[in-house]
Amino acid sequence: MIRFSAEKPIYAQIVDLMQVRIMTGVYQPQTQLPSVRDLAIQLGVNPNTVQRALARLEQSGFVKSERTAGRFVSDDTALIQQARTTLVRDKAKDFLCTMRHYGCSDAEIREIIEGCMREAGEDR
Repeated sequence: MIRFSAEKPIYAQIVDLMQVRIMTGVYQPQTQLPSVRDLAIQLGVNPNTVQRALARLEQSGFVKSERTAGRFVSDDTALIQQARTTLVRDKAKDFLCTMRHYGCSDAEIREIIEGCMREAGEDR
């Protein structure tokens, strides 16, 4: 079960979660998503909340409905890649703003990132 924040509506958090799962390949293009009931159980929320989230995902093009077969991840890989790029760039900008707020120079930020990348490479 996932812990949801009180800062944002639960359906919107489910939209974000599902988009990340699609962008990272947990749900591959053209694969069928779990049913509303199964997702509601997995997430520990009301099925109506899941239904609302899935409707938003359909509106944004991440998910497509097939009348009797259920919902499927979009085959629009360009849309998915663009959304991933936008999300990653936004996270990078947030990080840079935070580091600058702490008084770090661009050189310090690069040094920190390179050090973290080296450390992460050692963990692999």
